[in-house]
Amino acid sequence: MLCVVPDGCTFEQTNKVNVKEEADPPSFHIMPSSSGVLSEDQLQCSICLDVFTDPVTTPCGHNFCMICLKEYWDSSSHCQCPMCKEEFPKRPQLRVNTFISELAAPFKKAVQVKSISAAEKPTQSVVLCDVCCEKKCAAVKSCLICMTSYCKTHLEPHERISSFMKHRLMDPVENLEDYICLKHERPLELFCRDDQTCVCQFCTEGEHRTHNTVPIEEESEEKKTELGKTQVEVQQMIQERVKKIEEIRHSVELNKKNTEKEKADSVKVFSALMCCIERSQAELLKVMEEKQKAAEMQAEEFIKELEQEITELKRRNTELEQLSHTEDHLHLLQIYPSLCSPPHTQDWTGITINPHLSEETLRRALSQLQETLSEEMQKVEEIKLKRIQQYAVDVTLDPDTAHPYLILSDDGKQVKHGDKRQNLPDNPERFNCYVYVLGKEGFSSRRFYFEVQVRGKTKWILGVARESINRKGEITASPDAGCWSVCLRNETEYKAYDSPRVSLSLKQAPQKVGVFVDYEEGLISFYDVDAKSHIYSFTGQNFTEKLYPYFCPCLNDGGKNSASLIICPVQQI
Repeated sequence: MLCVVPDGCTFEQTNKVNVKEEADPPSFHIMPSSSGVLSEDQLQCSICLDVFTDPVTTPCGHNFCMICLKEYWDSSSHCQCPMCKEEFPKRPQLRVNTFISELAAPFKKAVQVKSISAAEKPTQSVVLCDVCCEKKCAAVKSCLICMTSYCKTHLEPHERISSFMKHRLMDPVENLEDYICLKHERPLELFCRDDQTCVCQFCTEGEHRTHNTVPIEEESEEKKTELGKTQVEVQQMIQERVKKIEEIRHSVELNKKNTEKEKADSVKVFSALMCCIERSQAELLKVMEEKQKAAEMQAEEFIKELEQEITELKRRNTELEQLSHTEDHLHLLQIYPSLCSPPHTQDWTGITINPHLSEETLRRALSQLQETLSEEMQKVEEIKLKRIQQYAVDVTLDPDTAHPYLILSDDGKQVKHGDKRQNLPDNPERFNCYVYVLGKEGFSSRRFYFEVQVRGKTKWILGVARESINRKGEITASPDAGCWSVCLRNETEYKAYDSPRVSLSLKQAPQKVGVFVDYEEGLISFYDVDAKSHIYSFTGQNFTEKLYPYFCPCLNDGGKNSASLIICPVQQI
């Protein structure tokens, strides 16, 4: 049979079966006899409708999967055949029918292979040969000149005839028109870098004449290189996000552990407070009951005395009544002196019964409760300080920011005021008016904590400052100016440089100050490390740039304030 191909070329077509991307799994057919073929349907369980797994045979002769039959009997009150419904007086003992199992094995394997192949290898579309007339074969190449896709047989002229060998071949595609210039009907062989579009040879002789054009293969290779770089970036982004997920999960686990610990500590504190309140209440009630009993006993004594006096007064009243009616004038005059006045009795006008609790007793109970509450609050502060110490960071002083009068230690952990101005370059980072210095490390997220020894100093300023704080000229120490700090003045005056400034009343002079920052929460807190107590907190702040530890040892004041500010390693309490 002859077929016509483009350019008038003819060649002979051979009959070939269609080519598939993947061969189908083998189909198994068992031949038990010369007259019939055993099919897959005959080896299916009537319960699960799948090829037998561990097939068993009932006394009535029907076959099922062992597990299917057991589940069927377990769910029914009668032991009967699922197929013919024949009932069995006793559940039969099931054993695998090895003959049927061997017959079903090839079918079972074929089904598994087929399912695995379908899952692992996606379906691919096949481009068919445009020349084949009856049975279409899969194309192996597409020609951009002939605008035709060829199978291996019909591609033969392009591999043999010299004029065809010059044609542009490519892997088979269905949409060949997408690879042809719509204006000149020529293959898109070049890429215009000016217009970022594919063009044909004729396009470079027209509107793209002065443009930078290169073969599409060259541009494709460059794009592949760029894609490779993009892929590396994408892979790096994936790794960063995987790492971030791990960090978040770790943070969640850490927060969970911290929360459980805080819950336990809180329960402990509140339990102690409740015990204290209950104990104080019990003691107070006991005192009240004792006072009530004492009042009742006193009342009983008073009543007894009053009753005795009443009896005596009634007796005297009777005597007076009798004497007032006597006719014996001599007798009246003789006993009158002893009866002319009432009998001696106690003055009851100022005597009262007051069983109520005295103010002093109540005040003493409340004072004891307040003392216990203060102790428990101190424990809470200790727990809080212990929790925030886990965010400790290593802080080192930055010599490029230090005022020329400041002397820094070689390890960058100590700073004090010197008597002589050092000859240092006035770089943009350096403070030139106030004796300030910043830490090297800046923080723009999460939480951080550091501790500074202030022992022996009469003046100092500590805190954090934003990166854009003014380094030249006068500085107003306040959150508005970009610094959050507390200070000591005149040996005993402690203040927080808030807006407005806040005087602080501390029970004792701090020897070591802890500074804690929660960037996201907008919180900066100061602690007396040794006393494990809170000094002051700036709350509700809005941070938008890096924060740096901020130190000011103040002037040495003729040697009175010559001690250094020392950044200390944090020791968990």
